[in-house]
Amino acid sequence: MTTDPKQLPSGAGDVAARYPEVWDAYAALGKAASEAGPIDGRTARLVKLALAIGALSEGAVHSHTRRALEEGIEPQALQQVALMAIPTMGFPQGVRALTWIEDITDPA
Repeated sequence: MTTDPKQLPSGAGDVAARYPEVWDAYAALGKAASEAGPIDGRTARLVKLALAIGALSEGAVHSHTRRALEEGIEPQALQQVALMAIPTMGFPQGVRALTWIEDITDPA
């Protein structure tokens, strides 16, 4: 199940390269969790993006945004997830998440 570390964001790629057994176990856990119920792939990706936003993890938001775009999810759906964070997390955190998504969807 080893992923090519060059295809991962820098931090994750470093861990995968240095500790492939740890990375493989982590990847297997993620796969098992994603397959543990009836949620479809698109919804799962949006949920993962929302969790990354809730964790205030810029790197994870970037990663899930990239993967969502590769999977054909439209940027407007990703932006909506950030906007939906505003009532729960507050305006500054929702806007922060929106800018992280737009780092990927609207690069300068």
